[in-house]
Amino acid sequence: MPIMSKICGITTPETLDAVIKGGASHVGFNFFDKSPRYISTDQANALVKCLPRHVTPVALVVDELPERIQEIRVQTGIHIVQLHGAETPAFAASLGGEIWKALPIKTAADLNEAKNFHGAVTRLLYDAKPPAGALLTGGTGCRFDWTLLEGVDHPVPWILAGGLDSANVAEAIRVSKTDFVDVSSGVESAQGIKDVDKIAAFLKATSQL
Repeated sequence: MPIMSKICGITTPETLDAVIKGGASHVGFNFFDKSPRYISTDQANALVKCLPRHVTPVALVVDELPERIQEIRVQTGIHIVQLHGAETPAFAASLGGEIWKALPIKTAADLNEAKNFHGAVTRLLYDAKPPAGALLTGGTGCRFDWTLLEGVDHPVPWILAGGLDSANVAEAIRVSKTDFVDVSSGVESAQGIKDVDKIAAFLKATSQL
């Protein structure tokens, strides 16, 4: 089964070109204004217009108001919304359309929260739980123990994230049995600065599986 890949936190035409050429299935745009990967709706709209049909854009938001989420959808033309904060299942279900929800994982007990999102979201994204007091809820470069996913009955389709890079993504896929991976900091030369060579290397690693 082909591995799907999302490169998250794209902000420039050059890095978007690397995403497209590398064969990513999805690209993420970060609308959390405290993130070093933040992008405005106008900037995102310009990049989305450059996407071929086979690359799907995703809007990442953190504890946003429903009105703002709808505004992002309208102004960018992005239809998939990834919730990356403390959003509840009821909130996710109320938004309509295609909704993904990131769940911070550190222990097996954290995976129990997944069942609460059955029927409320289209996909779950298992990400590493950030350190206590961290400003960012994702893109920290942290990873969790992938063996926690062994034998888990996932309530909806899911994505693996958290500390992935070109060197470890093959092992992460082998252990977790995922068919969809998400990367942000693992393809950066500095926080918030995507590296076209690292993007290419990551996507090459996933395409060879």
